[in-house]
Amino acid sequence: MSLEGQVAIIAGASRGIGADVAKYLARAGAKVGVAARTVEVQDARLPGTIHSVCAEIEAEGGTALPIVLNLRDPESIKGAAEQLVAEWGRIDILVNNAAIFVPGDLESVLDRHIELSLQVNLRGPILMMQAVLPHMKAAGGGHMINVSSRGSTFPGPGPYESGRRLGDDLLYGPEKSALEHFSQRQAVQYQDDNISVNVLSPTVRIKTPGNLFFGNDRENPDLDFETADAMGKATVWICEQPANKYTGNIVFDDAVVAEQGL
Repeated sequence: MSLEGQVAIIAGASRGIGADVAKYLARAGAKVGVAARTVEVQDARLPGTIHSVCAEIEAEGGTALPIVLNLRDPESIKGAAEQLVAEWGRIDILVNNAAIFVPGDLESVLDRHIELSLQVNLRGPILMMQAVLPHMKAAGGGHMINVSSRGSTFPGPGPYESGRRLGDDLLYGPEKSALEHFSQRQAVQYQDDNISVNVLSPTVRIKTPGNLFFGNDRENPDLDFETADAMGKATVWICEQPANKYTGNIVFDDAVVAEQGL
């Protein structure tokens, strides 16, 4: 199925994986809502804004709309969907990419960081799905893709090797596990509405601005970032499939690219 004329919204698209996915969808013919909080660069370690990504897409001949989106704010989420529909009349594709990583362990994490992480990584994607759902139904179907991580994998039963740690991943991995479970449940729920819900993860670490942030020198930042090409190619392929035939999958970008010869 061609993506020509399809309308997509990508949450967390001012840089990194989200920005690259937005560019790939635009190259495939979709009109793209570039949604995130960043409207101006305030930290050299985090280059890119919703406006700069839209400018790149338009320079390549694509169509893009900058959308200010705060995943902690339910009204902002509803407003983002409404803005996209007001501009282009429909929503066909949602990519939930925005996420944050809260460092620390159970003994050191702050209450406000727990709340922040849950709001952005779990509640936010759920509310985004809820906001676009009626518009996808009105359009006759659509694709929802939730970006996950290998961190979602359960550690398995113990006992464990002495000194084993999970990279201070207190919340991110468990939140992604919950999102994967939620995604498959919604895939079952909306298959008959021609709406797919799939989960896509990077196979390996991609050195994006967000991924490098905590270890990056503020005064002399490493700006040698990697491009999420496999994530972009896999996203386009998923959105080209019949929604009621390809749904409920939890897949990795490199595997999709290899299996489909992308």
